[in-house]
Amino acid sequence: MSAYDRIARLYDPWSVSVTEDVGFYVDLAKEAGSVVELGVGTGRIAVPTAAAGVPVIGVDSSRGMLAVCAEAVAAAGVAELVDLRLGDLADPPVTERVPLVTCPFRAFLHLQTDEERLRALAAADRLLVPGGRLAFDVFAPGADDVAETHGRWLEREPGIFERAEWDTERRRLTLSVRAADDATTMELAWLSPGEWRALIEQSGFEVVGHHGWFDRRPYRGGEDSVWIAERPTG
Repeated sequence: MSAYDRIARLYDPWSVSVTEDVGFYVDLAKEAGSVVELGVGTGRIAVPTAAAGVPVIGVDSSRGMLAVCAEAVAAAGVAELVDLRLGDLADPPVTERVPLVTCPFRAFLHLQTDEERLRALAAADRLLVPGGRLAFDVFAPGADDVAETHGRWLEREPGIFERAEWDTERRRLTLSVRAADDATTMELAWLSPGEWRALIEQSGFEVVGHHGWFDRRPYRGGEDSVWIAERPTG
């Protein structure tokens, strides 16, 4: 069972304030014409992408999240444009080749080792047509964020609490989320931007965008990294 199955109904109210990335990913999909979204979740990105007329293949490892996503897709009237599939980031059940693969909202942080990261990057590469692009975002926490949140239950949204346990030596975050009837815990792992760049290039991609936020401002240091990598045409 995925850790997200336990909070599938809680996920949207928990992440309701996270909207800054939607336009970025929707615009990329509109430019590309079709997209595979890895870690599609409840459709926070996929539904507005389909509403913009772009076909989406959405992959997620949580049956619960996919069920909620299917409801959101139906409610938005875009079911003919969204194909939902149960699968893993590193082995998505997709044989189609597309011009864009995305992995929004830091989903690559669920990968724990460089071996897993390279497998996921290779899987994305296999899904792309020559010249196709992979876009994803990740973070590396700042010392102030660690100090302010470590070991404390914080009310993220009304009645929804989260607790961060930071292991800065191992670069692991144990994140717990709970509400009245639902709770889960998951472990995330982070890298520096330099390490992500090295893995991207080792996988055969060319980095064509490294941004510090979703408005495409240049990366000048900070917690968030937004990457766009291109598959060679040769």
